[in-house]
Amino acid sequence: MSGHIPVHLHVNGRAYELLLDPRVTLLDCLREHLALTGPKKGCDQGACGACTVLADGERINACLTPAVQCDGMEILTVEAMAGHELGAEVQAAFLAHDGFQCGYCTSGQICSIVAMLAEHLDGRPSAVTEDLAGPAALTDAEIRERMAGNLCRCGAYNGIVAAIREVAGA
Repeated sequence: MSGHIPVHLHVNGRAYELLLDPRVTLLDCLREHLALTGPKKGCDQGACGACTVLADGERINACLTPAVQCDGMEILTVEAMAGHELGAEVQAAFLAHDGFQCGYCTSGQICSIVAMLAEHLDGRPSAVTEDLAGPAALTDAEIRERMAGNLCRCGAYNGIVAAIREVAGA
C-alpha cells in the first residue's frame, strides 16, 4: 500500500504489526483495524474523553493521537481493565455507585481514573492542588479537576466521584 508505514503496537498485552496511513488516529486504528470498540468516538476533537486510553501508562485522547506516534508503545483500553487489578476495582465501584447511565463515556472514564489515581500516587499536582510540597488530599475538588477531561452528558458525576473516592480509599 503506497504511503502506508509499518506500526508496531502492543494493545492489551497482544502485539500487532500494522501497515497504516500516517493520518489514521489511534482511535480509528483500535476500532477499525483491531475491532476494539470500547474506546468511543464522541467529539473527535479531544474535548469529551470518551476515547481515553492508556499509552505506556499515561492517559491520552486516542482521537487526537496518530497511531504512528504510538509505535512500540503499550496501549491499554477498557477491554483490558477487567484483568487489571485497579481497573477491575474501578469497574466494580462504578457499578456500586451508579457511575454511569447511558454508558457511552464509561470506557474513557475508567481508563482515565486508573491513570489519574497513578498520577495522584506519584504526587503530581493538579490545578487545584493547594500544597505543592506534599501529596495532595484527594478531595472532591481535586477529583473533579483531575477528571475534567472526561465529560458525562448524562450527569453521573456524583456517582463517578463516589466511585473514585471508594477506590482511592481502598
